[in-house]
Amino acid sequence: MLTWSDFSGKNFDSEEAVFLEHDFSKGSVSRHIMMQAVPLMIAQILQLLYNIVDRIYIGHLPGSDGLALTGIGLVFPIVSLINAFTNLYGMGGAPLCSIARGAGKTEQAEKIMGNSATLLFFTSFAIMALCYVLKRPVLYMLGASDATYPYANTYLMIYLLGTVFFMLGNGMNNFITSQGFPRIAMGTTLLGALINLILDPILIFGFGMGIEGAAIATVAAQIISAVWVLRFLTGKKAILKLKKEYFRLEWPLVRDITALGTAGFIMQATNCVAQIACNAMLSIYGGDLYIGIMTVLNSIREILSMPVMGITQGSQPVLGFNYGARQYNRIRKGIRFMSAVGALYTVAAWGLLVLFPKPFLSLFTGNRAMIEAGVRSVHLYFAGFVFMLFQFSGQSVFTALGKSKQAIFFSLFRKVVIVLPLTVLLPRLMTDSVAGIFLAEPISNVIGGVACFATMYFTVYRRLGIGRQQQRTETA
Repeated sequence: MLTWSDFSGKNFDSEEAVFLEHDFSKGSVSRHIMMQAVPLMIAQILQLLYNIVDRIYIGHLPGSDGLALTGIGLVFPIVSLINAFTNLYGMGGAPLCSIARGAGKTEQAEKIMGNSATLLFFTSFAIMALCYVLKRPVLYMLGASDATYPYANTYLMIYLLGTVFFMLGNGMNNFITSQGFPRIAMGTTLLGALINLILDPILIFGFGMGIEGAAIATVAAQIISAVWVLRFLTGKKAILKLKKEYFRLEWPLVRDITALGTAGFIMQATNCVAQIACNAMLSIYGGDLYIGIMTVLNSIREILSMPVMGITQGSQPVLGFNYGARQYNRIRKGIRFMSAVGALYTVAAWGLLVLFPKPFLSLFTGNRAMIEAGVRSVHLYFAGFVFMLFQFSGQSVFTALGKSKQAIFFSLFRKVVIVLPLTVLLPRLMTDSVAGIFLAEPISNVIGGVACFATMYFTVYRRLGIGRQQQRTETA
């Protein structure tokens, strides 16, 4: 086992040299964050290609009149549910792994990683079985009509086959990033995205498989990505290795992983619930056209939010490592840098979208009615986009430092306490019911984002400053 005392000399063997190279308590904090964040941003953007490319091709599928795209949109809540459980164990275990590594507890870090892998594996089969059994009533509950159900059912039947590969590949990829190998983690999504990009047009148009081809291409990409991740984590280059002796669940570790991962789980699970509520209300007040528009808006939101997620999530290994090493001033520097860069980006992205909405909409659909109605929907739905940064920043700090209660609370607060009630109430209170549905998101961004960031500032950022002063006193 490596400890900090192992690095007191000047000569290192190869394993120690790699460990020292990824020591986030030394050097520029902003540089460490960007070294983590840039590959992670690229990786997350590429990750979108698993589903985004499908939507682009299906949105332009001849003869579907936008119904095929709406059908895929109906599957989004189920995909969000799978993502939620992936985050529960992947994003729950990875920060704990970073903290343990920062404290020099290598064996503990590997146990956390092994337990997370086991939880991901068995949960994936449970979700897949449940979704197959309940798919018809669930899809109709999500807003499917007799016209859109066949498309949604076809895509979902095939997509579910890749559940175990998706959860293992994406969940365990967090542990590659937490060890300080963001480029390898980026390679995971790059590989999958390339496979998807190549197979999609071949299967959808070349073999005339349509929506079936899109689903098959996605599953193939997920399988290859999972193999890439597992090979690295069991290979020689990994600092922390996936070992079979650590696959056996230890309940204290399971408790800690799920406690910290619950915040990420809730964020995705409540996205699932919010999407269900939106689709249900849109099916009443807007019909298939506006469900399709919401599918497009969700796709645009995913694209534009990726750099923000990249910078905030990329900071987590650095913040967590320094927290384990008790380098409190470096954590404060990291928070300031992360927030400033995120603010600059969100303002620029929001301005670009408001000024040029049609090119974004046209990327996903060729349906004129959907594009024309979508312009106004863009302006409403993204009105509070800038405030989304505050939610991501505060949430990432809580997660990185292992503060699960705060992370869980603010995940619930924005979606459950704000979005869901507004989604149901606003269309009934406003003359323009559809506008009310789209306004629920920006209102929640403003209220939830400000509350989350302010709490993080007063309960974490300022207290870390006090902790730094106490450290100086003790040292003196």
